[in-house]
Amino acid sequence: MKRGLIALAIGTFALGIAEFGMMGILGDVARGIDVNVVEAGHLISAYSLGVAIGAPMLIFLHKMPLRRLLLMLAVLISAGNAMAALSSSYGMLLCARLISGLPHGAFFGAGAIVCARLAKPGHGAQAVSVMVGGMTVANVAGVPAATLVSNLLNWRMAFGIVAVFGILALIGIRAWIPRLAPVPDTGIKGQFKFLRSAAPWLIYAGVFFGQASVYCWFSYVEPIMTKVTGFTTSDMTWIMMLAGIGMVTGNAISGKLADRYGVARVCAMLAALMMVVMPLLYFCADMKFVSLVLMFIATGALFGIGGPLQYLIVRFAKGGEMLGGAGIQIAFNVSNAVSAALGGLAIHHGFGLASPALVGVPFALVGAVALFILRRRYASQGA
Repeated sequence: MKRGLIALAIGTFALGIAEFGMMGILGDVARGIDVNVVEAGHLISAYSLGVAIGAPMLIFLHKMPLRRLLLMLAVLISAGNAMAALSSSYGMLLCARLISGLPHGAFFGAGAIVCARLAKPGHGAQAVSVMVGGMTVANVAGVPAATLVSNLLNWRMAFGIVAVFGILALIGIRAWIPRLAPVPDTGIKGQFKFLRSAAPWLIYAGVFFGQASVYCWFSYVEPIMTKVTGFTTSDMTWIMMLAGIGMVTGNAISGKLADRYGVARVCAMLAALMMVVMPLLYFCADMKFVSLVLMFIATGALFGIGGPLQYLIVRFAKGGEMLGGAGIQIAFNVSNAVSAALGGLAIHHGFGLASPALVGVPFALVGAVALFILRRRYASQGA
């Protein structure tokens, strides 16, 4: 494995803790800065807003050499989270979270191009899966560790951990990633030309709908597992670790299969599989072992769909590769927000705590159809 990919994985590991770790320390943060949980929840939204703002900024940085751009983004990861760790007020922490989100989509966008350049021929999807794997490992180990440190010591330490890994990513990128030329300069307008084709829109649809199919349910995994399935609150620590292992496994296997059988085909099959898994999660919600197996499969599909498509967009975003790659992260974050809201509506209207799983079925259908169309129309171009 090329060490440059490891450096990128360290960066996405830091981003994974920054994005998902907030959920585990929300109560500690709220008490620490003397706000209610609802106000603290805005800190999650601020990060997502930073992702949405930061990703399109790549159109102004396309002339920058890729290694230098990644170094700058790693500095921003560390600086934003260091600011969060040192925040003296709610307003300062809110700004820090916004800043922390700015490099997220850009790092994945630039990183996907670097992966494609560093990978051996025919192993591009696997290379991107290594980078994305950093985020999946964050869910297995990084987020639980940050939560534990927050509970035992101080919530500020969780942000400090992210800042440290941002520095490690900086060191790794500087040492292990060679100097790479910037992407060809097509001008600002030229970077958007790839959107005239149907292929990138089908890829974005695959990400948005494919991952929403799982997030409708996964957003409410804690109350479902404790109030419907019958696990205790303390069980959620190892259950979430199991979910994270599912993400790591799905991401790794999907990357290998995508290089062999085609990205669109593999991701379409995973989306189609969710059309079966999500109803089973609903009807088997009171069965502990079955629910755990289905959760493992669902979280595996979650990152099994997203990782290879992060690679594929580079192929179909000629002239706007970084913008295309960053767009995947925008689709991912918007998908999370929309699916969680729709899953919550199902619960709110009295369909039961497990009902978000059924909400995910039509999302899976649309995602599978989009990806099958992508494969049918663009197989000859590497889809």
